[in-house]
Amino acid sequence: MLPTIRQLQYLKLLAEHGAFGRAAEAAHVTQPTLSAGIQELERTLGAAVVDRARSGVILTPVGEEALRRATVILNEAEELVEAAKNAGQPLTGRFRLGVIPTIAPFLLPKALPLLRDRFPKLKLFLREDLTQRLIVHLKAGRLDAALIALPFDMAGLEWAHVSDDELLAAVPANHPLASVKAATPEALERENLILLEDGHCLREHALSACRLSAARSAAGEEPFAATSLPTVVQMVGSGLGVTFIPRMAVTAGLAEAAPVAVRPIAAERPAREIVVAWRAGSNRRAEGRLLAEVLKDA
Repeated sequence: MLPTIRQLQYLKLLAEHGAFGRAAEAAHVTQPTLSAGIQELERTLGAAVVDRARSGVILTPVGEEALRRATVILNEAEELVEAAKNAGQPLTGRFRLGVIPTIAPFLLPKALPLLRDRFPKLKLFLREDLTQRLIVHLKAGRLDAALIALPFDMAGLEWAHVSDDELLAAVPANHPLASVKAATPEALERENLILLEDGHCLREHALSACRLSAARSAAGEEPFAATSLPTVVQMVGSGLGVTFIPRMAVTAGLAEAAPVAVRPIAAERPAREIVVAWRAGSNRRAEGRLLAEVLKDA
């Protein structure tokens, strides 16, 4: 005998809500019904999946593993239903798209109107997060695709090219580098670098493109760090140092928010590749490729 989809749903809701009563309410069933479903699941697996206590329920190691696999199965089942509903109608119905913070505010304002015009039946759900967490959600089936930047470890994923996004140097408007045609990595290395915090792939892309070490600054100390590009640009405009900024952000007007000068970087291919990624083998592959084609026009 195999677990049923309903039993796996009960387990997922129980893990999310931590109590049989709340999980039953979320499942729109009575508490005895949900409890019976969990008990049947335990008999099928031959082991307990939850520890019952006054403070709530805690998943056992078997329960944790069952939940991990159940999440994948349930998401596959949801994809099956969506695919059947939208057969022959790409980008119709629900589509869950992840986007990294160094792309979302610059590309989406132009891309979303295009998507609405071309695919009026599309119900787009957006999640902005760091690349590593988006990929975790992709592999777990909680996202259908993600708009991210390469290079990055893409094991288990497929992707379609959207564009190459040049990385530029941003310096204070009155800085000596503001008068040069292109800033060399060596010149930037002598300045105080202002970078995004660890976890932002743009940080690694910029350092790698210029072959710089994150531990270097004019004073030989760890560089300043910020959580967003707008904050970084404001710090540069205040004279605290220099940074790297993607061309799409400059095109969107980010550099106009502070007294900064933007210059090309005299390095070999200082750029990141923007792609739409999805789980290898996902039945949303065709839609991922179609989405990438639309984003090229944005």
